[in-house]
Amino acid sequence: MERIRVAGVEVSPNHYIGGKRVSSESTFQVISPIDESVLGEVAAGSQHEVDLAVQAAKNAFPAWAALGPKGRGNYLKKLANIIEANIEKLAIVETTNNGSLFESSRLRVMKRGAHNIRFFAEWAEQLKGEIWESNGVRYSVHYEPSGVSGLITPWNAPFMLTTWKVGPALAAGNTVVIKPPEWAPFTCSLLADFAEEAGIPPGVLNVVQGIGEQAGAALTNHSDVNRISFTGSEETGRIIGKAAADRIVPVSLELGGKSPLIIFADCDFESALRTAIGQYDNAGQVCLAGTRILVEESIAEKFLERLKTEASKIVLGDPRKPETQVGPLITREHLERVQGFVEGTKATGAELAYGGFVSEKLGGLYFEPTLFVNIPNDAEILKKEVFGPVLTFQTFKTEEEAIEMANNTEYGLAATIFTGDEQRAERVGHAVNAGTVWVNTFFARDLSAPFGGSKKSGIGREGGNWSFEFFCDVKTLSKRNGSFQ
Repeated sequence: MERIRVAGVEVSPNHYIGGKRVSSESTFQVISPIDESVLGEVAAGSQHEVDLAVQAAKNAFPAWAALGPKGRGNYLKKLANIIEANIEKLAIVETTNNGSLFESSRLRVMKRGAHNIRFFAEWAEQLKGEIWESNGVRYSVHYEPSGVSGLITPWNAPFMLTTWKVGPALAAGNTVVIKPPEWAPFTCSLLADFAEEAGIPPGVLNVVQGIGEQAGAALTNHSDVNRISFTGSEETGRIIGKAAADRIVPVSLELGGKSPLIIFADCDFESALRTAIGQYDNAGQVCLAGTRILVEESIAEKFLERLKTEASKIVLGDPRKPETQVGPLITREHLERVQGFVEGTKATGAELAYGGFVSEKLGGLYFEPTLFVNIPNDAEILKKEVFGPVLTFQTFKTEEEAIEMANNTEYGLAATIFTGDEQRAERVGHAVNAGTVWVNTFFARDLSAPFGGSKKSGIGREGGNWSFEFFCDVKTLSKRNGSFQ
Protein backbone atom coordinates (compact mmCIF):
# COMPACT_ATOMS: atom_id res chain seq x y z
CA MET A 1 0.00 0.00 0.00
CA GLU A 2 1.10 3.53 -0.69
CA ARG A 3 1.72 6.06 2.05
CA ILE A 4 -1.31 7.90 3.38
CA ARG A 5 -1.58 11.45 4.66
CA VAL A 6 -2.46 12.00 8.30
CA ALA A 7 -2.92 15.68 9.15
CA GLY A 8 -0.81 16.53 6.13
CA VAL A 9 2.01 14.16 7.12
CA GLU A 10 2.90 11.16 4.96
CA VAL A 11 2.80 7.93 6.96
CA SER A 12 3.32 4.36 5.79
CA PRO A 13 0.44 1.99 6.64
CA ASN A 14 2.73 -1.01 6.12
CA HIS A 15 4.95 -3.01 8.42
CA TYR A 16 8.67 -2.29 8.66
CA ILE A 17 10.60 -5.56 8.55
CA GLY A 18 14.29 -6.04 7.89
CA GLY A 19 14.68 -2.44 6.74
CA LYS A 20 11.85 -2.65 4.18
CA ARG A 21 8.16 -1.81 4.07
CA VAL A 22 6.03 -4.96 3.85
CA SER A 23 2.29 -5.12 3.14
CA SER A 24 -0.29 -7.73 4.17
CA GLU A 25 -3.22 -9.34 2.45
CA SER A 26 -5.63 -8.03 5.09
CA THR A 27 -6.02 -4.55 6.58
CA PHE A 28 -7.84 -2.74 9.38
CA GLN A 29 -9.27 0.76 9.60
CA VAL A 30 -7.88 3.49 11.85
CA ILE A 31 -10.38 6.10 13.05
CA SER A 32 -9.65 9.59 14.38
CA PRO A 33 -11.42 10.20 17.70
CA ILE A 34 -11.63 13.90 16.88
CA ASP A 35 -14.48 13.43 14.40
CA GLU A 36 -14.63 9.64 13.95
CA SER A 37 -13.39 9.95 10.39
CA VAL A 38 -11.40 7.15 8.74
CA LEU A 39 -7.70 8.03 8.62
CA GLY A 40 -6.72 5.04 6.51
CA GLU A 41 -6.34 1.32 6.04
CA VAL A 42 -3.35 -0.25 7.80
CA ALA A 43 -1.68 -3.60 7.10
CA ALA A 44 -2.92 -6.28 9.50
CA GLY A 45 -0.07 -8.51 10.55
CA SER A 46 -0.44 -12.23 11.19
CA GLN A 47 1.83 -15.11 12.13
CA HIS A 48 3.57 -14.79 8.75
CA GLU A 49 4.63 -11.16 9.22
CA VAL A 50 5.64 -11.76 12.83
CA ASP A 51 7.79 -14.70 11.71
CA LEU A 52 9.50 -12.49 9.14
CA ALA A 53 10.11 -9.72 11.67
CA VAL A 54 11.45 -12.00 14.40
CA GLN A 55 13.74 -13.72 11.92
CA ALA A 56 15.02 -10.35 10.70
CA ALA A 57 15.66 -9.29 14.31
CA LYS A 58 17.37 -12.59 15.07
CA ASN A 59 19.64 -12.24 12.03
CA ALA A 60 20.57 -8.66 12.96
CA PHE A 61 21.22 -9.41 16.61
CA PRO A 62 24.86 -10.66 16.55
CA ALA A 63 26.23 -7.65 14.67
CA TRP A 64 24.18 -5.15 16.69
CA ALA A 65 25.25 -6.71 19.99
CA ALA A 66 28.88 -6.74 18.87
CA LEU A 67 28.89 -2.95 18.38
CA GLY A 68 29.04 -2.46 22.13
CA PRO A 69 27.33 0.34 24.07
CA LYS A 70 29.27 3.16 22.44
CA GLY A 71 28.77 1.88 18.89
CA ARG A 72 25.06 1.40 19.45
CA GLY A 73 24.86 4.73 21.25
CA ASN A 74 26.09 6.59 18.18
CA TYR A 75 23.08 5.32 16.21
CA LEU A 76 20.63 5.93 19.04
CA LYS A 77 21.78 9.50 19.68
CA LYS A 78 21.32 10.23 16.00
CA LEU A 79 17.82 8.76 16.24
CA ALA A 80 17.09 11.04 19.21
CA ASN A 81 18.24 14.06 17.19
CA ILE A 82 15.94 13.09 14.30
CA ILE A 83 12.99 12.75 16.68
CA GLU A 84 13.70 16.24 18.04
CA ALA A 85 13.76 17.61 14.50
CA ASN A 86 10.29 16.14 13.87
CA ILE A 87 8.45 17.12 17.06
CA GLU A 88 5.70 19.07 15.29
CA LYS A 89 5.08 16.29 12.77
CA LEU A 90 4.90 13.64 15.48
CA ALA A 91 2.62 15.76 17.67
CA ILE A 92 0.00 16.47 15.01
CA VAL A 93 -0.06 12.87 13.81
CA GLU A 94 -0.51 11.50 17.34
CA THR A 95 -3.18 14.08 18.19
CA THR A 96 -5.10 13.23 15.04
CA ASN A 97 -4.68 9.52 15.72
CA ASN A 98 -5.51 9.25 19.44
CA GLY A 99 -7.10 12.58 20.43
CA SER A 100 -4.38 13.69 22.86
CA LEU A 101 -3.75 17.42 23.24
CA PHE A 102 -1.55 18.83 20.50
CA GLU A 103 0.04 21.47 22.74
CA SER A 104 0.94 18.87 25.35
CA SER A 105 2.42 16.56 22.70
CA ARG A 106 4.35 19.36 21.03
CA LEU A 107 5.75 20.90 24.19
CA ARG A 108 6.37 17.83 26.35
CA VAL A 109 5.41 14.32 25.28
CA MET A 110 7.32 14.03 22.01
CA LYS A 111 10.40 15.60 23.53
CA ARG A 112 10.30 12.86 26.16
CA GLY A 113 10.47 10.35 23.32
CA ALA A 114 13.81 11.77 22.22
CA HIS A 115 14.96 11.93 25.84
CA ASN A 116 14.07 8.26 26.37
CA ILE A 117 16.30 7.17 23.47
CA ARG A 118 19.24 9.42 24.38
CA PHE A 119 19.06 8.71 28.12
CA PHE A 120 19.33 4.94 27.78
CA ALA A 121 22.05 5.20 25.13
CA GLU A 122 24.14 7.25 27.55
CA TRP A 123 23.24 5.05 30.53
CA ALA A 124 24.43 1.93 28.70
CA GLU A 125 27.79 3.54 28.03
CA GLN A 126 28.28 4.08 31.77
CA LEU A 127 26.70 0.81 32.92
CA LYS A 128 29.09 -1.18 35.06
CA GLY A 129 28.34 -4.22 37.14
CA GLU A 130 29.65 -4.62 40.67
CA ILE A 131 33.11 -6.10 41.33
CA TRP A 132 34.18 -7.59 44.67
CA GLU A 133 36.35 -10.25 46.26
CA SER A 134 35.37 -12.92 48.75
CA ASN A 135 37.36 -15.88 50.08
CA GLY A 136 40.04 -15.54 47.42
CA VAL A 137 37.58 -15.28 44.49
CA ARG A 138 37.05 -12.16 42.38
CA TYR A 139 33.42 -11.65 41.29
CA SER A 140 32.29 -9.35 38.47
CA VAL A 141 28.79 -8.72 37.14
CA HIS A 142 28.22 -8.27 33.39
CA TYR A 143 25.17 -7.14 31.40
CA GLU A 144 24.94 -9.12 28.17
CA PRO A 145 22.32 -8.67 25.42
CA SER A 146 19.57 -11.29 25.59
CA GLY A 147 18.43 -11.42 21.95
CA VAL A 148 15.10 -10.43 20.37
CA SER A 149 12.67 -8.30 22.41
CA GLY A 150 8.95 -8.18 21.68
CA LEU A 151 7.52 -4.77 22.60
CA ILE A 152 3.77 -4.16 22.78
CA THR A 153 2.67 -0.59 23.44
CA PRO A 154 -0.61 1.19 24.33
CA TRP A 155 -2.69 3.76 22.48
CA ASN A 156 -2.85 6.55 25.08
CA ALA A 157 0.78 7.69 24.53
CA PRO A 158 2.03 5.34 21.80
CA PHE A 159 5.16 7.16 20.68
CA MET A 160 6.54 8.10 24.08
CA LEU A 161 5.82 4.71 25.64
CA THR A 162 7.32 2.89 22.66
CA THR A 163 10.57 4.84 22.96
CA TRP A 164 10.52 4.08 26.70
CA LYS A 165 10.93 0.41 25.72
CA VAL A 166 12.96 0.78 22.53
CA GLY A 167 15.60 2.94 24.22
CA PRO A 168 16.83 0.43 26.82
CA ALA A 169 16.24 -2.63 24.61
CA LEU A 170 18.40 -1.33 21.76
CA ALA A 171 20.97 0.26 24.08
CA ALA A 172 21.33 -3.10 25.84
CA GLY A 173 22.22 -4.70 22.50
CA ASN A 174 18.90 -6.40 21.78
CA THR A 175 17.00 -6.17 18.53
CA VAL A 176 13.27 -5.44 18.67
CA VAL A 177 9.91 -6.22 17.12
CA ILE A 178 7.32 -3.57 18.00
CA LYS A 179 3.58 -4.25 17.90
CA PRO A 180 1.95 -0.79 18.00
CA PRO A 181 -1.60 -0.25 19.27
CA GLU A 182 -4.15 -0.85 16.52
CA TRP A 183 -6.16 2.19 17.59
CA ALA A 184 -3.15 4.53 17.25
CA PRO A 185 -0.34 3.03 15.13
CA PHE A 186 0.92 5.94 13.06
CA THR A 187 3.65 7.52 15.19
CA CYS A 188 5.26 4.09 15.63
CA SER A 189 5.36 3.86 11.83
CA LEU A 190 7.14 7.21 11.77
CA LEU A 191 9.62 5.88 14.34
CA ALA A 192 10.59 3.19 11.83
CA ASP A 193 11.24 5.89 9.21
CA PHE A 194 13.43 7.77 11.67
CA ALA A 195 15.37 4.62 12.55
CA GLU A 196 16.11 4.09 8.88
CA GLU A 197 17.16 7.73 8.50
CA ALA A 198 19.49 7.31 11.50
CA GLY A 199 21.21 4.44 9.70
CA ILE A 200 20.18 1.80 12.22
CA PRO A 201 20.97 -1.49 10.45
CA PRO A 202 18.10 -3.45 8.85
CA GLY A 203 16.44 -5.87 11.23
CA VAL A 204 17.48 -4.08 14.41
CA LEU A 205 14.12 -2.29 14.72
CA ASN A 206 11.02 -3.86 13.20
CA VAL A 207 7.36 -2.81 13.34
CA VAL A 208 4.46 -5.19 12.77
CA GLN A 209 1.06 -3.50 12.67
CA GLY A 210 -1.98 -5.51 13.64
CA ILE A 211 -4.68 -6.60 16.04
CA GLY A 212 -3.64 -7.84 19.46
CA GLU A 213 -5.35 -11.21 19.13
CA GLN A 214 -3.44 -11.86 15.89
CA ALA A 215 -0.12 -10.01 15.63
CA GLY A 216 0.24 -9.54 19.38
CA ALA A 217 -0.46 -13.18 20.17
CA ALA A 218 1.93 -14.36 17.45
CA LEU A 219 4.69 -12.17 18.89
CA THR A 220 4.27 -13.15 22.55
CA ASN A 221 4.10 -16.85 21.69
CA HIS A 222 7.07 -16.84 19.29
CA SER A 223 9.82 -19.28 20.23
CA ASP A 224 12.63 -16.89 19.18
CA VAL A 225 11.48 -13.92 21.28
CA ASN A 226 13.71 -13.65 24.37
CA ARG A 227 12.01 -10.79 26.23
CA ILE A 228 8.41 -9.51 26.27
CA SER A 229 7.57 -6.00 27.46
CA PHE A 230 3.92 -4.94 27.55
CA THR A 231 2.07 -1.83 28.70
CA GLY A 232 -1.71 -1.99 28.68
CA SER A 233 -4.73 -3.54 30.33
CA GLU A 234 -4.75 -6.09 33.13
CA GLU A 235 -6.83 -8.46 30.98
CA THR A 236 -4.29 -8.52 28.15
CA GLY A 237 -1.44 -8.69 30.66
CA ARG A 238 -2.84 -11.95 32.01
CA ILE A 239 -2.84 -13.48 28.52
CA ILE A 240 0.71 -12.34 27.82
CA GLY A 241 1.88 -13.53 31.23
CA LYS A 242 0.54 -17.01 30.51
CA ALA A 243 2.29 -17.07 27.13
CA ALA A 244 5.56 -16.02 28.73
CA ALA A 245 5.16 -18.60 31.49
CA ASP A 246 4.65 -21.39 28.97
CA ARG A 247 8.01 -20.58 27.38
CA ILE A 248 9.71 -19.41 30.61
CA VAL A 249 10.54 -16.05 29.03
CA PRO A 250 11.14 -12.93 31.18
CA VAL A 251 8.18 -10.57 30.94
CA SER A 252 7.65 -6.97 32.06
CA LEU A 253 4.03 -5.91 32.55
CA GLU A 254 2.93 -2.34 33.28
CA LEU A 255 -0.81 -2.64 33.73
CA GLY A 256 -3.73 -0.67 35.09
CA GLY A 257 -4.11 1.58 38.06
CA LYS A 258 -6.68 2.98 40.48
CA SER A 259 -4.44 5.49 42.16
CA PRO A 260 -5.41 7.56 45.21
CA LEU A 261 -4.82 11.30 45.52
CA ILE A 262 -4.64 11.85 49.28
CA ILE A 263 -5.11 15.43 50.47
CA PHE A 264 -4.49 16.34 54.12
CA ALA A 265 -5.77 19.53 55.75
CA ASP A 266 -2.24 20.90 56.19
CA CYS A 267 -1.50 20.79 52.45
CA ASP A 268 -0.80 23.60 50.01
CA PHE A 269 -4.48 23.91 49.11
CA GLU A 270 -4.10 25.54 45.69
CA SER A 271 -1.41 23.11 44.58
CA ALA A 272 -3.52 20.14 45.63
CA LEU A 273 -6.52 21.59 43.82
CA ARG A 274 -4.56 22.09 40.59
CA THR A 275 -3.33 18.53 40.80
CA ALA A 276 -6.84 17.19 41.33
CA ILE A 277 -8.14 19.02 38.27
CA GLY A 278 -5.10 17.80 36.35
CA GLN A 279 -6.31 14.20 36.69
CA TYR A 280 -8.62 14.88 33.73
CA ASP A 281 -5.57 15.16 31.50
CA ASN A 282 -5.82 13.15 28.26
CA ALA A 283 -9.54 12.68 29.03
CA GLY A 284 -8.55 10.54 32.01
CA GLN A 285 -6.90 7.99 29.73
CA VAL A 286 -3.79 7.80 31.91
CA CYS A 287 -2.92 4.63 33.84
CA LEU A 288 -1.34 6.42 36.80
CA ALA A 289 -3.99 9.13 37.20
CA GLY A 290 -5.12 9.82 40.76
CA THR A 291 -8.77 9.13 40.02
CA ARG A 292 -9.74 8.49 43.68
CA ILE A 293 -9.62 11.85 45.45
CA LEU A 294 -9.42 11.36 49.23
CA VAL A 295 -9.73 14.59 51.25
CA GLU A 296 -9.44 15.14 55.01
CA GLU A 297 -12.89 15.88 56.39
CA SER A 298 -12.09 19.29 57.86
CA ILE A 299 -11.38 20.80 54.41
CA ALA A 300 -13.57 18.50 52.29
CA GLU A 301 -16.53 20.85 51.80
CA LYS A 302 -14.32 23.76 50.76
CA PHE A 303 -12.23 21.52 48.49
CA LEU A 304 -15.29 20.04 46.79
CA GLU A 305 -16.81 23.44 46.07
CA ARG A 306 -13.56 24.71 44.58
CA LEU A 307 -13.19 21.51 42.59
CA LYS A 308 -16.66 22.03 41.10
CA THR A 309 -15.83 25.64 40.27
CA GLU A 310 -12.56 24.76 38.54
CA ALA A 311 -14.13 21.82 36.70
CA SER A 312 -16.78 24.15 35.25
CA LYS A 313 -13.95 26.10 33.59
CA ILE A 314 -12.44 23.10 31.80
CA VAL A 315 -12.48 23.54 28.04
CA LEU A 316 -13.65 20.33 26.38
CA GLY A 317 -13.06 20.28 22.65
CA ASP A 318 -10.92 19.72 19.60
CA PRO A 319 -7.49 18.62 20.89
CA ARG A 320 -5.76 20.46 18.05
CA LYS A 321 -6.83 23.83 19.48
CA PRO A 322 -4.47 25.42 22.03
CA GLU A 323 -7.28 26.41 24.41
CA THR A 324 -8.59 22.85 24.75
CA GLN A 325 -7.86 21.13 28.07
CA VAL A 326 -9.73 17.85 27.58
CA GLY A 327 -10.22 16.07 24.27
CA PRO A 328 -12.22 13.04 23.12
CA LEU A 329 -12.13 9.42 24.21
CA ILE A 330 -10.24 7.13 21.85
CA THR A 331 -13.06 5.08 20.24
CA ARG A 332 -16.80 4.48 20.29
CA GLU A 333 -16.13 1.14 21.99
CA HIS A 334 -14.17 2.83 24.77
CA LEU A 335 -16.83 5.53 25.18
CA GLU A 336 -19.41 2.82 25.81
CA ARG A 337 -17.16 1.30 28.46
CA VAL A 338 -16.87 4.64 30.29
CA GLN A 339 -20.63 5.22 30.02
CA GLY A 340 -21.19 1.77 31.49
CA PHE A 341 -19.15 2.66 34.56
CA VAL A 342 -21.03 5.94 34.99
CA GLU A 343 -24.48 4.36 34.70
CA GLY A 344 -23.47 1.52 37.01
CA THR A 345 -22.24 3.99 39.62
CA LYS A 346 -25.44 6.04 39.43
CA ALA A 347 -27.38 2.84 40.07
CA THR A 348 -25.56 2.38 43.40
CA GLY A 349 -27.08 5.61 44.70
CA ALA A 350 -23.86 7.61 44.33
CA GLU A 351 -24.36 11.29 43.58
CA LEU A 352 -23.12 13.04 40.46
CA ALA A 353 -21.43 16.28 41.46
CA TYR A 354 -21.01 17.23 37.81
CA GLY A 355 -20.72 15.73 34.34
CA GLY A 356 -21.70 12.16 33.56
CA PHE A 357 -22.70 12.48 29.91
CA VAL A 358 -21.50 13.04 26.36
CA SER A 359 -21.15 16.74 25.59
CA GLU A 360 -24.44 18.12 24.31
CA LYS A 361 -22.57 20.66 22.22
CA LEU A 362 -19.82 18.47 20.75
CA GLY A 363 -21.39 15.01 20.69
CA GLY A 364 -19.19 12.29 19.23
CA LEU A 365 -16.62 10.91 21.67
CA TYR A 366 -16.45 14.02 23.86
CA PHE A 367 -17.39 13.02 27.41
CA GLU A 368 -17.84 15.72 30.04
CA PRO A 369 -15.41 15.68 33.00
CA THR A 370 -17.29 13.78 35.71
CA LEU A 371 -17.15 13.57 39.52
CA PHE A 372 -19.02 11.24 41.87
CA VAL A 373 -19.56 11.88 45.60
CA ASN A 374 -21.31 9.93 48.36
CA ILE A 375 -20.24 6.61 46.88
CA PRO A 376 -20.92 3.27 48.60
CA ASN A 377 -17.66 1.71 49.78
CA ASP A 378 -18.26 -1.45 47.75
CA ALA A 379 -18.97 0.39 44.47
CA GLU A 380 -17.13 -1.01 41.46
CA ILE A 381 -15.92 2.44 40.43
CA LEU A 382 -13.75 2.61 43.57
CA LYS A 383 -11.98 -0.61 42.63
CA LYS A 384 -11.88 -0.90 38.83
CA GLU A 385 -10.04 1.27 36.31
CA VAL A 386 -12.40 3.41 34.21
CA PHE A 387 -9.73 5.01 32.00
CA GLY A 388 -11.88 8.02 31.27
CA PRO A 389 -12.58 11.52 32.67
CA VAL A 390 -14.32 10.18 35.77
CA LEU A 391 -13.12 10.92 39.33
CA THR A 392 -14.49 9.92 42.72
CA PHE A 393 -14.47 12.06 45.87
CA GLN A 394 -14.29 10.58 49.39
CA THR A 395 -13.43 11.96 52.81
CA PHE A 396 -11.43 10.64 55.77
CA LYS A 397 -10.94 11.68 59.40
CA THR A 398 -7.61 10.14 60.32
CA GLU A 399 -4.31 9.23 58.74
CA GLU A 400 -5.00 5.56 59.37
CA GLU A 401 -8.36 5.79 57.61
CA ALA A 402 -6.75 7.50 54.62
CA ILE A 403 -4.21 4.69 54.30
CA GLU A 404 -6.90 2.03 54.57
CA MET A 405 -8.99 3.71 51.86
CA ALA A 406 -5.96 4.23 49.62
CA ASN A 407 -5.06 0.53 49.79
CA ASN A 408 -8.62 -0.71 49.24
CA THR A 409 -8.00 -1.77 45.64
CA GLU A 410 -6.32 -4.61 43.78
CA TYR A 411 -4.05 -2.13 41.98
CA GLY A 412 -0.86 -0.47 43.13
CA LEU A 413 0.66 1.59 40.32
CA ALA A 414 0.95 5.05 41.89
CA ALA A 415 -0.28 7.31 44.69
CA THR A 416 -0.08 11.04 45.35
CA ILE A 417 -0.01 12.70 48.77
CA PHE A 418 -0.39 16.37 49.67
CA THR A 419 0.66 17.36 53.18
CA GLY A 420 2.73 20.00 54.93
CA ASP A 421 4.11 17.46 57.42
CA GLU A 422 7.28 15.71 56.22
CA GLN A 423 7.06 12.95 58.83
CA ARG A 424 3.49 12.22 57.80
CA ALA A 425 4.61 12.12 54.17
CA GLU A 426 7.17 9.46 55.12
CA ARG A 427 4.68 7.42 57.16
CA VAL A 428 1.89 7.47 54.61
CA GLY A 429 4.27 7.14 51.68
CA HIS A 430 5.64 3.90 53.10
CA ALA A 431 2.22 2.59 54.12
CA VAL A 432 0.50 3.06 50.76
CA ASN A 433 0.80 0.12 48.36
CA ALA A 434 2.14 1.63 45.13
CA GLY A 435 5.16 1.35 42.89
CA THR A 436 5.55 5.14 42.85
CA VAL A 437 4.41 7.64 45.49
CA TRP A 438 4.52 11.36 44.76
CA VAL A 439 4.47 13.86 47.61
CA ASN A 440 3.41 17.47 46.95
CA THR A 441 4.02 16.91 43.23
CA PHE A 442 2.62 14.75 40.45
CA PHE A 443 4.13 12.81 37.56
CA ALA A 444 7.70 13.78 38.41
CA ARG A 445 9.65 11.22 36.39
CA ASP A 446 13.40 10.70 36.40
CA LEU A 447 14.44 7.84 34.13
CA SER A 448 17.10 6.83 36.63
CA ALA A 449 14.38 5.74 39.08
CA PRO A 450 12.41 2.49 38.87
CA PHE A 451 8.83 2.69 37.60
CA GLY A 452 6.23 -0.04 37.76
CA GLY A 453 3.36 -1.37 39.81
CA SER A 454 2.58 -3.63 42.73
CA LYS A 455 -0.34 -6.05 43.06
CA LYS A 456 -2.36 -6.24 39.80
CA SER A 457 -0.64 -3.17 38.36
CA GLY A 458 2.16 -5.26 36.94
CA ILE A 459 5.42 -7.11 37.18
CA GLY A 460 8.90 -5.62 36.97
CA ARG A 461 10.39 -2.13 36.89
CA GLU A 462 11.55 0.18 34.10
CA GLY A 463 14.27 2.82 34.43
CA GLY A 464 18.01 3.04 35.09
CA ASN A 465 19.68 -0.27 35.88
CA TRP A 466 16.27 -1.92 36.32
CA SER A 467 15.63 -1.67 32.56
CA PHE A 468 18.96 -3.26 31.74
CA GLU A 469 18.49 -6.01 34.30
CA PHE A 470 15.35 -6.92 32.38
CA PHE A 471 16.60 -6.62 28.82
CA CYS A 472 19.97 -8.25 29.55
CA ASP A 473 21.21 -11.61 30.71
CA VAL A 474 23.00 -10.65 33.91
CA LYS A 475 26.09 -12.82 34.30
CA THR A 476 28.46 -13.30 37.23
CA LEU A 477 32.08 -14.13 36.33
CA SER A 478 33.93 -15.70 39.27
CA LYS A 479 37.74 -16.08 39.07
CA ARG A 480 39.98 -17.67 41.69
CA ASN A 481 42.81 -15.26 42.57
CA GLY A 482 46.30 -16.51 41.71
CA SER A 483 44.99 -19.35 39.50
CA PHE A 484 46.55 -18.00 36.29
CA GLN A 485 50.22 -18.38 35.30
